[in-house]
Amino acid sequence: MTVPRVKICGITRIEDALAAAKAGADAIGLVFYGPSPRAVTAARAAQICASLPPFVTTVALFVDAPRDQINRVLATVPVDVLQFHGNEDPQHCDSFGRPWIKAVRMKDDVDLHEYAQAYRNASGLLVDSYVPGLPGGTGEVFNWGRVPKDLPLPVVLAGGLHPENVAAAVTQVRPWAVDVSGGVEQKNVQGRRSGGIKDAAAIRAFINSVKTRGVAGV
Repeated sequence: MTVPRVKICGITRIEDALAAAKAGADAIGLVFYGPSPRAVTAARAAQICASLPPFVTTVALFVDAPRDQINRVLATVPVDVLQFHGNEDPQHCDSFGRPWIKAVRMKDDVDLHEYAQAYRNASGLLVDSYVPGLPGGTGEVFNWGRVPKDLPLPVVLAGGLHPENVAAAVTQVRPWAVDVSGGVEQKNVQGRRSGGIKDAAAIRAFINSVKTRGVAGV
């Protein structure tokens, strides 16, 4: 079994980006969606990217963003991959001259084979939980059994993952990569996630669970 890649999404601070890189993250995600508590400005994202060591992929997340907004980000931030989390059509996703992945919110009627055909130029499909009104970052887990084993595109598994359940997710789905945001964030005294502030120990535990299970191949 191939060891899944790990993306730590919703990075808002340099120290969190460095903690992810030092723990072995393959990629970090930067959110350019204003309503998100994990949103960053292009200037802040550029600072985060400049702090990273070599060979950590930077991913820019957009939700139905206007073309000029995406172009402004690309002019400022050294982004490697685009991630589209809204209702963007394949032509729009394909038009920026960068590798890209398409997020799919797993509604009851979603057919991932149809998505894979429609978005066949994507580098992969990111499968996430569906919660009405939220484009992502829900903290909810969907039924992993709904992910087919024979999709023609690499699968990035997201949705409610955390250090305690990611090994089981990797075992069942065998994705190309896993994506986590809230599941590795600090909690306040009420036990609620901080919405952007990562927990370095949780990041290490998450990545260790993924890599250990991937190496074991079980």
